[in-house]
Amino acid sequence: MLTIHAAQLVLPVGAVPVGDGAGGAVAVDGDRIAAVGPYEEVSAAYPAARVRRWPGLLTPGLRQDHARELLTRCYHPDPREADELGELPLWGEEFERIAAAMDAPRRAGSVRRGLQRMLRHGTTHVVGPFGADEPALRTAVSRAGLIQVSPPYPPEAPGPADLDPFAAGGDLASTVHGPLTVGGRADLAVFDVPDEAALRAGGAGRCVATVLAGRLVHRAR
Repeated sequence: MLTIHAAQLVLPVGAVPVGDGAGGAVAVDGDRIAAVGPYEEVSAAYPAARVRRWPGLLTPGLRQDHARELLTRCYHPDPREADELGELPLWGEEFERIAAAMDAPRRAGSVRRGLQRMLRHGTTHVVGPFGADEPALRTAVSRAGLIQVSPPYPPEAPGPADLDPFAAGGDLASTVHGPLTVGGRADLAVFDVPDEAALRAGGAGRCVATVLAGRLVHRAR
C-alpha cells in the first residue's frame, strides 16, 4: 500500500529541505521511497495514497553507534519492575548486580526492551557487530527489523552510552543512516520540533514516529 508521510519540514540530508507552503512529504511504496518533495506535488502525483500527517520535522532514520553497549552492558527494566528499579536504563554497579543473577529469559527481555527504546528514539540502524557467538542478541536485532551496519567504531564516549543518538553532539548529517533518496529504503523518523537546531537541542526523545522499511514501528501516543 502506498503511503504519504507529510510533515511541516522534510530534511532529506544531502538535498534542499522541503517545507514551503503546505509542507513536505515522502511517498512510500512498500519498503521503498517513491518520491520526496512538497506535499502538494507528492499528493497530486499519488492521489490514491493513504496520508499520514505528522507534526514537526521528518528526517531519515537515525544510526545508534553504541547499540552493542546499550544492549550488553545495560539493563532495561521491565515496566513491572518500575517500583523497584525505576524506568531508566541501569549501568555500572546496578547492572552488574542484576547481571550476576540474570537468567537467559530476563537478559533477552532487557535486549528486546532496549531495541524498542531505540525505535522510540528514531533509530533504524545500529552499529555492530553482533557475532555468531551471540545468537540471541543477533536474533533479537534481526526480529526488531533494525539494520546492522559495520564499524568503524566511533570514538568511545566517557560514561554510559545514551539512547539518544544526538547525545554525543553530532549534527543531523552525521547521525542519520543516510539520505532520503527515491528508490532507497523507507527508513524515516519524525520529531515534534520545528527545525534541526531544535532537534539537536531537544534530542531524539522528541520522536513521534519511526518508519522501518515502510512499516510504522513506533508512534507516540
